[in-house]
Amino acid sequence: MTTVHSAPLTNKLNDLELPAWWRQAVVYQVYPRSFADENGDGIGDIKGITSRVPYLKELGVDAVWLSPFYPSALADGGYDVADYRDVDPRLGTLGDFDEMLAALHREGIKVVVDIVPNHTSDQHAWFQEALAAGRGSAARARYIFRDGTGPDGSEPPADWVSVFGGSAWERVADGQWYFHNFAVEQPDLDWSNPEVRADFVKTLRFWSDRGVDGFRIDVAHMLTKDFVDPLPSQAELDAMPRDGNHPMIDRDDVHEVYAEWREVFDSYDPPRTAVAEAWVEPSRIPLYARAESLGQAFNFDLLEADFDAAQFRRIVGDNLALAAKSGSSTTWVLSNHDVVRHATRYGLPDAERTEQGRPVRKHGNEWLLSGGASPELDREQGLRRARAASLFVLGLPGSAYVYQGEELGLHEVAAIPDSERQDPTFFRSPGEDIGRDGCRVPLPWSATGSSYGFGDGGAHLPQPAWFAELAVSVQDDDPRSTLSLYREALALRRLLQTGESLEWIKTGRDDVLGFRRPNGWTVFTNFGTEPFELPEGGARSISSQHFEDGVLPGETTVWITGA
Repeated sequence: MTTVHSAPLTNKLNDLELPAWWRQAVVYQVYPRSFADENGDGIGDIKGITSRVPYLKELGVDAVWLSPFYPSALADGGYDVADYRDVDPRLGTLGDFDEMLAALHREGIKVVVDIVPNHTSDQHAWFQEALAAGRGSAARARYIFRDGTGPDGSEPPADWVSVFGGSAWERVADGQWYFHNFAVEQPDLDWSNPEVRADFVKTLRFWSDRGVDGFRIDVAHMLTKDFVDPLPSQAELDAMPRDGNHPMIDRDDVHEVYAEWREVFDSYDPPRTAVAEAWVEPSRIPLYARAESLGQAFNFDLLEADFDAAQFRRIVGDNLALAAKSGSSTTWVLSNHDVVRHATRYGLPDAERTEQGRPVRKHGNEWLLSGGASPELDREQGLRRARAASLFVLGLPGSAYVYQGEELGLHEVAAIPDSERQDPTFFRSPGEDIGRDGCRVPLPWSATGSSYGFGDGGAHLPQPAWFAELAVSVQDDDPRSTLSLYREALALRRLLQTGESLEWIKTGRDDVLGFRRPNGWTVFTNFGTEPFELPEGGARSISSQHFEDGVLPGETTVWITGA
């Protein structure tokens, strides 16, 4: 057996020899506009979340992470923030937020909120002031403004392309250009400006003072920039190593920001937590996850992996080693608001890959672009694999992030008319990227009604008819439903989860993985299709697919206790 260790189960962030809740928590991601609509206007809201606290309690999660709920023009699903210290009036009020926070805390559920520090909305008071103030003003110094190129400055400062497609520079009325790494409505802040840094400290304290338990930091690797004239070309940018000195990605000096934030977090009792969304080279993840920085970082490797035993084993080993290096615990993510749901990814042909094993296209991209017509999705296989992968991940040491609706076994919604799409990725790259709307469709709570129980006024994205089969009301009392599987797994995990190491068990099969946790809890996953004879001993506690004897079916995970 091979033993893989992570860090000890202690709170490294304040040197207390006590378990830290976040190290092995199950965190449920709520995309507020698509979770539950209490006032019937078609958009999910804060009171809708409060109304579903009993559901979250019964599900058995330790914490809820809220995607942005701040005032926003919704140019990017709420990630274009107009005011970091308020609630979008379409979603409620600060009073509603406080009531929701109290309701979750009464049930022992922590609350993590999204912070979006790389950019603001173009509707933010600061940016409106910058437009009015003109060239060379203190207001413009909060953002990244440059003069254009060419004889009359009518060409952008550089040929850079934004993440969402199109130019990364936008010209304003007086002829200057501002930088936006994402949508044109999301101007990037200049993090060398002390006023910017001070204002975000104020924001962190605002929510911490209200009782928020932690923060998820959006694109944590992109805040600091070093734009020295002459600006490099896009080709030159792409060729630069991401070793801490890149002009805009994963710079070493971003950790000066997070060291200041850590002082803020640690000034509270208990300390506030933080997790970095940092798409960086694996060797640099510990910089974000170490105690003097944010304290934890997302591991996104499984979002890009096929349902494949070798890939899963490598990813688990690599990330437990990275967690040990940082002194943090690792995180496991199979779905979120930015990717195709894993029930669909696993039901489509595997992605083509480079020699380094990286996918050369998104899982399901061709299927999405065709509206779900080609290649054909094997829905049953996708769900079967998704249940097996979820149970595998929930058996691992570290914290697990569950995206709303995955506990229902929801697939991606592909057939959304172009006229009803909302994601800026779709509009800026037509015919190349269908966008992320398909994983953001409002949840089905009941099998009937205009929005399957989401709210009385319909849903802001169209829901397919097959949602009725997967509604909460349908799965509630079905012991073999995906919802029941998640409830049972989370309840059992809470009893079993201890320590932060695992031992790999030799199975004699390349397509079957087995591991043992410190208390004798063992997990076996058959990634293949041929049955696998389980070793004798122990009691089968839960499995992703029903089976009667000691032979584990293909594409199935089982937990065994007392072995």
